[in-house]
Amino acid sequence: MPRLLSIWPLSFLAAGGLFGLFSGVPSLPADHDGLCRIERAGGVEYIVCDVPLSRYRIALRAEDAAGEPYGTFDKAAASLGDAPVRLIMNAGMYHEDRRPVGLAVQDGRKLKDAVTGAGTGNFSMHPNGIFYIEDGRAHVAETGRYRAGRHRPELATQSGPMLLVDGKLHPRFIEGSDSRYVRNGVCAGDEGRTVHLVLSRSPVNFWDFAVVFRDRLGCRDALFFDGHVSSLLYPAGGIDYRRDRLGPMLVVTDRAG
Repeated sequence: MPRLLSIWPLSFLAAGGLFGLFSGVPSLPADHDGLCRIERAGGVEYIVCDVPLSRYRIALRAEDAAGEPYGTFDKAAASLGDAPVRLIMNAGMYHEDRRPVGLAVQDGRKLKDAVTGAGTGNFSMHPNGIFYIEDGRAHVAETGRYRAGRHRPELATQSGPMLLVDGKLHPRFIEGSDSRYVRNGVCAGDEGRTVHLVLSRSPVNFWDFAVVFRDRLGCRDALFFDGHVSSLLYPAGGIDYRRDRLGPMLVVTDRAG
């Protein structure tokens, strides 16, 4: 099995990716009023994007019609035709070939099964979990709990670790840990009617990141997406921040009608 992407390939650095690698996450204009906003907690700023499913559609983009990963914001956006793209965020861990590590359901079609075995890295810091949208509602569930049910989601992506499970922080998180990265993740609020996507603007540890979901967003279950390649396209706020070629992405567009 290919190893998980945990470092940036030398070819990327040599090709001029140093700016994206070492530059900070852009902020939003002070007077911005849109899907995304700035939250401050513990001396760190977070970009929080609240996506009501009544107004917006979220699509997973993991592979194109030829079975190849999209890799870039532009290719993921183009796959949705003329629909104006409001936001794109990386959504789950992937192998070096940019294919998803775990469960991936795109447009109702399963591309890859859930992974339950042990391994190394954040993905295997059990419990890991699954973000999915089914019957118009968004959910985050621990992988075992998801697999115990009968689901037919229109979208699903597996990542890990879980940040929150039933309102409690992952048992392996350490308060004050010096393992800090720019991180992004997801939870569902308003009984699944709203998806909260969060990206830290500076490095943060797992403990502090999870607390934002619990205390600022009121979520009971939240899922970590990544901590090395966390990326965001948000045209309304002037943000086009991509750290590398990406694996699975969430693309937000307006709902028709």
